[in-house]
Amino acid sequence: MTVWLICLPVLVIVAMAIRVATRSRSGAAMRVILGFSGALAALAAVVLVLASNATPVVAQAALADATTTDSGSSNWAALLGAAIAVAGSCIGAAIAVASTGSAALATMSERPELFGRAMVIVGLAEGIAIYGLIVAIILIGNA
Repeated sequence: MTVWLICLPVLVIVAMAIRVATRSRSGAAMRVILGFSGALAALAAVVLVLASNATPVVAQAALADATTTDSGSSNWAALLGAAIAVAGSCIGAAIAVASTGSAALATMSERPELFGRAMVIVGLAEGIAIYGLIVAIILIGNA
């Protein structure tokens, strides 16, 4: 968890820097971005080679440690299902709100008195995400 807390701001800053660099439309910025991408690909290749050359003794020791500690490894399927439920419902709600929201705005531009009805439809579309959250809470509670 600590790794994500450290890496997330760094990723946001890098994404913002890339956005600013690509807006300038200079060839130097694109070369820098391609250089970083190439370095990342080389690093991934090194990790792949190291992982493929690992000895079976290391893997067996890691497996033995994992089976003796048993730190919540039995409920991974429920946690994965909860994550999929939240992600799927949020994506579905985003698509539904995008389509109903644009239709509601078009309707309100023609007939402003339909504001209440239009917002109810958008709220119903947002309820999809709440259903996914409820399913995730139930799955995590049973894990």
